[in-house]
Order: sequence, then C-alpha cells, then structure tokens
Amino acid sequence: MSIALLGTGLLGSAFVEGLLTRGEKDVVVWNRTAVRAEPLAALGARVAPTAADAVRDATRVHLVLLDDDTVDTTIASFRDALRPDVVIVDHTTTQPARTAARAAALREAGIAYLHAPVMMGPPAARGAKGMMLVAGPTNIVDRVRDALGTMTGELWHVGERADMASVYKLVGNAMILSVVGVTGDIMRMMDSADLPRSAALEMLAKTNLNGAVVFRGNMMRDEQYDTNFALDVARKDMRLMLETAGTQPTPMLSALAQRMDALIADGRGVDDFAVLGRREPTGA
Repeated sequence: MSIALLGTGLLGSAFVEGLLTRGEKDVVVWNRTAVRAEPLAALGARVAPTAADAVRDATRVHLVLLDDDTVDTTIASFRDALRPDVVIVDHTTTQPARTAARAAALREAGIAYLHAPVMMGPPAARGAKGMMLVAGPTNIVDRVRDALGTMTGELWHVGERADMASVYKLVGNAMILSVVGVTGDIMRMMDSADLPRSAALEMLAKTNLNGAVVFRGNMMRDEQYDTNFALDVARKDMRLMLETAGTQPTPMLSALAQRMDALIADGRGVDDFAVLGRREPTGA
C-alpha cells in the first residue's frame, strides 16, 4: 500500500526525499501547483493529478500544507476516496481551536486523524532529525509510531488532546521568532555603537539564555516574583539599550519597554522582571 504526501513545498518535498532515500517503495505526492511536485517523480515518487487520486490506495496520508483553510479544503476534496483503515497525519502548523474542531469532526466521521507538527527545517526532514510532535489518541499513534519514528530524530506524543501539539508548536515558534527578532535589534545596536556584529555573537555565546528561560519560566509558572532583578532596574537597562541603538529601529526591545512601563505604572516595579509573565484576566 502507498504513502500519500500532500503539499510539496520545501518541507513536504524534503519529507518525500527522506522517505524515498530510506527505502519507501510507493510514495504518491500531490500539490495544488502541480509543477512543484513534478521534480519528485525523478526521485521515484508518483505524482497524482488530484488529492483524491493521491490518497485512494494509501494507508497513511501526510499533509504538509500552508494553513487551516488549506487543510480543510484539501481534506474535503479527498475524504470520500480514503480507505477505511487510513491514518491522516497532519504536519501543518495550525490554529489550536480549529485543529480541535477538525479532529472532532473527523473522529465523528470515523476517520483517524493525528496532528503532528514538526520542529525542523528541510535538511532535518531529509535526514530524519529534529523533532516531531504528535497529538491524538494513543491507539492511533501506536498504529503509526514506528513509521513516524523513522521520519524524525525525536517523536514526542504530547498527549491525547487534539490541539496540544498545535499549541506546543506555536510555543516553540514563538520562542524562535522572538529570539531572532531580538537578535536583529541587538545587531542594529552594535551598528550604532560602531562595533562588529560578530562581537555580539561572542557575547551571546557566553550568555546563559537557557538558564534565564528555565529560572524565570519557573517563577512565571509558580506566579512567585521574589526579586532577583527588579523590573524597574531592568527598565533602566532597557533605556540604556534603546539609547545606544539611537536612531536604529529596535521593534522588539521597544515593545518590551512599553510592557515594562505598563507594569511599573501598575505598581510592579519592585518585583522581579519575571513579572512580565504575570497572568492577566481573561480578555485583558
């Protein structure tokens, strides 16, 4: 029986290349823009003209699509062609509430669905490295656990709640995007200070970022903000950063300064700056 993979962008194509390299004999691919799937035929994949044709004989269907709308539209286009024993494994980064609703609707229709976003880029997908999250019923995960395990360095079943992997993926991406954004601010601060950008990397290499996340993340988890580094003192340091950057744009640091100002105005300046993560009332 075949494996179908729908969505042959950079990540989807890399997954197909990895599957074929590791000896999968029957991989069928489909992409809305067909020309993006055609190069995979030279590697041994079969290119299907429609999503329904791609899944017709598949026992496992992988989705590597853009967003929730694309996932819903694509599933609607092929669901009547699915074998009864198929498992849909959706690697798309999606909105948690819509993921939960999708999983519930498919479960009601008797279709096995798992959400399995990944923390990896194309090179890791080719080489079965990085991490694949998966959320869904354990009995369904067990049906594909070994197969998914060959596609990633770490397979993490985060739980049976259908939207858990979606939330976790957004957590990981939020950290990555934020760190890269702040790094951009830092590089422009170095430009303004007339220092080489490489010097910032030397300092960052000696900065215990993981310790900072764990230590202050624990404070946020417990909602205990006993002061090690007061927020108002941290805000002074933020002022120095912004002054050093001068006219250079620092969108990440500037937004953080605004959040600090709001908390200080609310009387939290003497708390540890981990109070940045305080719980807010719903809707705040």
